[in-house]
Amino acid sequence: MSAILEPRPAAAVATGVRIGHVHLKVADLDRALAFWRDLLGFEEQQRMGTQAVFLSADGYHHHIGLNTWESAGGSPPPFGTTGLFHVALLYPDRPALARVLKRLVEAGWPLEGASDHGVSEAIYLRDPDGNGVELYRDRAAQDWPRDAQGNLAMVTRRLDLRALLAEAQG
Repeated sequence: MSAILEPRPAAAVATGVRIGHVHLKVADLDRALAFWRDLLGFEEQQRMGTQAVFLSADGYHHHIGLNTWESAGGSPPPFGTTGLFHVALLYPDRPALARVLKRLVEAGWPLEGASDHGVSEAIYLRDPDGNGVELYRDRAAQDWPRDAQGNLAMVTRRLDLRALLAEAQG
């Protein structure tokens, strides 16, 4: 069911609103946990049998919900259909991003891309169910690229993964 909305002046979202968690439909809970918990390092907070698990960072109730309620044994949506493009996980700094990159490389997990956007540095991959995942870190706002009028001027440049990996060694 979809509604067609008439254009109207944009309403401002409330100050302080943030994205709290995302739920992903997965085909196999244990396979998904091997990625989200065991490889990326999220902590398991609660499990609902073989149907759902809730994962977080730092003891929060959950940042990632994985469930098989409508998707047990299912396949990823076909290319060219609508849905989630990716979930983006914000790392606190460049060394933390480097450490997760190192784990991915050591596990032989395939990457789809790596970009320097001026405002952030990002690594792109897919989870076992084909969900897009962005792992990134933001630069300080005062370092964001801006045009002559002071507007944000994001870019997409190649991220030097070797230099990033070197920071994981320290």
